Amino acid sequence: MKKLAISLLLLAPAFCWAQQSNPSDATPSGTISTSVNFPMERLQTPTAADVYCAGFISKPVSKDKYVTGGLESPHATRFVNGEAIYLKGQGYEAGQEYSIVRELTDPNRYELFKGQWSALKAAGQPYQELGRVKVIDTRHKSAIARVEFSCDPVVPGDFVVPFVEKPLTAFHAPMRFDRFAPPNGQVSGRVLMGKDFDSELGTGEKIYMNIGASQGLKVGDFLRAVRSYSADLQDPVDSLSFKTSINDPTQTKQAAIDPNWMTKTGGPMIHVDDMPRRAVAEIVVVGTTPATSTGMIVFAMEPLLVGDKVELDPQ
Repeated sequence: MKKLAISLLLLAPAFCWAQQSNPSDATPSGTISTSVNFPMERLQTPTAADVYCAGFISKPVSKDKYVTGGLESPHATRFVNGEAIYLKGQGYEAGQEYSIVRELTDPNRYELFKGQWSALKAAGQPYQELGRVKVIDTRHKSAIARVEFSCDPVVPGDFVVPFVEKPLTAFHAPMRFDRFAPPNGQVSGRVLMGKDFDSELGTGEKIYMNIGASQGLKVGDFLRAVRSYSADLQDPVDSLSFKTSINDPTQTKQAAIDPNWMTKTGGPMIHVDDMPRRAVAEIVVVGTTPATSTGMIVFAMEPLLVGDKVELDPQ
């Protein structure tokens, strides 16, 4: 009996692994599984720092509470772990914890895709999460708080909001990445912005999307980022590669990409819209609001670009 129990315990992890992996093991009809079209993805698991420092887009937060300075003011203007800061506002109590957030604006004001700024305005206000503080003294006009956890330095003018515990996502076993998956009809949206206003992002980096809890999205859901070649053709940089010569000197007629009457070559015509879209990255949702979500890239085959489309990955 003891040997049987030990055997069952040893088999349990393998059984669980199989349960988790089986849905992605089935090769779709009309395909042959190779490392080109079904590479194995090993997903990075978000840490607490990833989750609590991710940032978000939401409706504007209250501006009644904000940071006014710190113990070393005015000689120091940036405050991190263990330092004392002063908080303006009412209702503070000793022992309460708060999050410090920064209302963001991009000083470059450069659109990474057409309509980005109007889409961001419709989605809400971007915020950077800077850390968590605990109130330690309320005997003065300004409450005194200690920085308990710091993502980035806090500066005067950053806003104070109630601290909320966030769920962490669980480890996911490796699974196959369908590089050329057709649209699946699931919830879909677009990457509106990257953390720190980055335009090209890789594994471990954070993105903000225009789908959220109102569309049924929740923390722990996986999304697949996809890109069409039509999107490359519309990009001011990537489109240059489409305009370069692609022929071989031994070819009688050069192929033409989406030609017009002036650019026809008499050779084969290539229509970019006929090319399959490609999946570029896997994303896990680490935070949601009713209209938006924050995601972390947990696997990437190539850089994810702001403006890429995303859709729910049911596996």
